[in-house]
Amino acid sequence: MKNYKDFKKQLLKDKQIKNAYQELGPEYKLIELIITKRNQQGLTQAQMAKKIGTQQSAIARLERGTYNPTLAFLRKVASAFNAELQVSFLQQHR
Repeated sequence: MKNYKDFKKQLLKDKQIKNAYQELGPEYKLIELIITKRNQQGLTQAQMAKKIGTQQSAIARLERGTYNPTLAFLRKVASAFNAELQVSFLQQHR
């Protein structure tokens, strides 16, 4: 393989891998949004944790994808960003 894109393309030809990848998509998108927003606001993980009343390690686990947050926790994260949490269900296109 020449690069990551080629490697990913090759892997996604396998239906099991593709299904697993698609199932994790929303989780990784949420993580990406949180990290991006935290960085845009110039917050460290420790500063964000202090704003929402938790430990830095909880923010690190959240951003690594090894923590399954509750809606209450995500509301606190949104509040730290002075934002509103919105959840929706979208029609799948398959």
